[in-house]
Parts: sequence; structure tokens; C-alpha cells
Amino acid sequence: MSITARKGTQLFKKLSTVVAAVAMSASVVTGVALTSSAHAAKGTGVIGVAMPNKSSTRWINDGNAIKTALEADGFTVDLEYANDDIPTQVTQIEGMLTKGAKALIIASIDGTALTDVLQHAADKKVAVIAYDRLINKSPNVDYYATFDNFKVGVLQASSLLTGLGVFKSITSTKADGPKAKGPFNIELFAGSPDDNNAGFFFNGAMSVLNPLIKSKVLVVKSGQTTFNKVATLRWDGAVAQKRMEDILVSSYSKAKLNGVLSPYDGLTRGILAAVTSAGYTKATEPVMTGQDSEVLSVKNIIAGTQYSTIFKDTRELAKVAVGMAEAVLNGTKPMLNDTKTYNNQVKVVPAMLLTPFVVTVKNYKTVLVDSGYIDPALLK
Repeated sequence: MSITARKGTQLFKKLSTVVAAVAMSASVVTGVALTSSAHAAKGTGVIGVAMPNKSSTRWINDGNAIKTALEADGFTVDLEYANDDIPTQVTQIEGMLTKGAKALIIASIDGTALTDVLQHAADKKVAVIAYDRLINKSPNVDYYATFDNFKVGVLQASSLLTGLGVFKSITSTKADGPKAKGPFNIELFAGSPDDNNAGFFFNGAMSVLNPLIKSKVLVVKSGQTTFNKVATLRWDGAVAQKRMEDILVSSYSKAKLNGVLSPYDGLTRGILAAVTSAGYTKATEPVMTGQDSEVLSVKNIIAGTQYSTIFKDTRELAKVAVGMAEAVLNGTKPMLNDTKTYNNQVKVVPAMLLTPFVVTVKNYKTVLVDSGYIDPALLK
């Protein structure tokens, strides 16, 4: 892996504030995206866009952003959502090919289930862009548009430790906070095992947490510390809630849970329901992380029932994916910044990685509202 824990943590040292970094990144990423597509001639024909579900607002926003950008450049867009059903997504992609799609932008449900349909795409010389989630076990993936997924995990773990008081700030790389000695009881959750990103998130987080688990500053009372034990199929909040309920009964009848590493806001809301049902109050509930800056979870952050989330500006990711598709159709190469990290078990897929950022109650307004990402009316 080209992104190591040491490199991940060193990235923090140059960030004076999260807000300043977001502002800087936004201008840089926008420039890259526009450069990727600036020379694209007005297009014609169909481009297929396959999204996994409408249960997460981020996928709705991603799909709409891609569709709007492509239509502005003259393309017809076949946008489909598969309700997290793998056969449905395969059928939808086949339908896009039947309609004569010139390129496919795919956020896969299962990163290993598309091998046959992507061979059909290759036979028709249709370019494939993996969107946010890497498509595995296929040679027929041309490019990958995503975020720095290892860093997402590093940020989640660092924010958890900041919330617990083990770190002084998100930029810390070692236990230096007012409560650095602990011990703190934490539990770990990971994403869906069929989503390649879930492993990167978890590995990034554990690069920060493992040393503190070994030194017993952090204690995982359930003993569940491996990815296979803590993964949550299909990122299902109800599954996370049930697992948290079971852990509380089996491991916390006489102990307090201080923190939870959660990789996604939807899981965090399920975990929150479990700890609330177990009698935890706003004053006693564990510090909890998240990802995707979903409105319901941002409201929980404002209310003080979730500590942090990760902001990934999917508007910029949509621009990158559109730029990739249009570059391929114009016979040029898109802008890339990673050609080593993302091996899909057949080939290394060249990628463009965007920067994620932590959001807490201290900066949500500047990062999410002032940037136009969330309508302030939705947070009331």
C-alpha cells in the first residue's frame, strides 16, 4: 500500500485548521476537475450511471450531480438506482449497454459481482469509471474516482481520540490530551465486507488505534477487533444497532462504554439507538464518529449526540468522474494522482483521490452550510 499510517498521520502536521484546509482543497480540486473536462467537446449519446441505492442521501446527491454535469455537456444520461440488490444492478448495467451507452460510471454494490457485465462493456469498447467504490476482479475498469479512503479512517480514529480527550486535537499523532492515560472502553464497527472502501477505512483507523489498544489506553471489552468480526453487511444501520445491543448486554453490564468507531453516519444512528435504549443519556453516551455528513447526523452533531462525521465533497467527486468519462471519449487521459494504491486483484486501477475532512460542532457551519453543501433550513 502506498499510503502508510506514518504518511497518513504526517499529513495532519501542515493543516492549521480544518476549515482552512477545506477551503484550500476545494479550490484545488475544482481546478483539477475543470481541467479534466475543460477540453471536452460537447457530447452526444448515452452515458450510464449506476448508483447502489436511494436509502443514503449521498448517493441521490451523487447521481444528480453527475447527471446534471453530463447533460450540460450534451449527453443523455441513464441514471439507475439498484436498491442494494446485486442482480438488479447487473440488469441495469446490461440495459445501459443495450441502449448504446458510450461510457459507464458505476458505484458498485458488490465490488466483485460485475465481472461478466463489464466484459460485455469491454467487448463493446465502452469505458468504465469506478465511482467511489473500487470494482474488483475485473480487468475492464479504466479509472477510479474516489477519496483518500485510508485517510478517512485515520481521521475517524483521530476524531474519536480527540473526543475522548486522548488527543489534544485532530492533528495529534500520539496520546497528548488531558485524559491521555485512560483506560477508555471502545467498540469498533466497520463497513460492508463487499465494499473495497470498508477495508481502507478500517485499516486507516486501526493504524491510529492499535498502538493505544496495545498500551491499554484503549480497551475493546468485547474482544472484537478484526475486520471480519466488526464488518456490517450492506452498511445496514439496523444490523449495527443489533450488534451494539448484543455487545452492551454481554460486555457492559458493569462497565461504561466510552467511545465507538463508526465508519458511516447511518451505522452511527443505529448505534445511538442502541446505547439510548440501554440507558445512556446525552451526558453519558459514548463519543461516536461517522461519515458522509448526512443531514440527520449533522443534526445529531449539533444536538451533541454524535461527535463527528467525515465530509467528502461529492460535488467535486462528480466533476472528477465526469471529467474522466469525457476525457476517455475524447481520446485523452484524465487527471490522476494515484497509480499504485488501488489493486483490484487483476490490475492496479489508476485513480484520482480527493481529500476528506472531519466535521464537528465547531466547524459544521463553515464547512457544510457556508459552502452550500447543506441547506441551513434542513438543520432546524
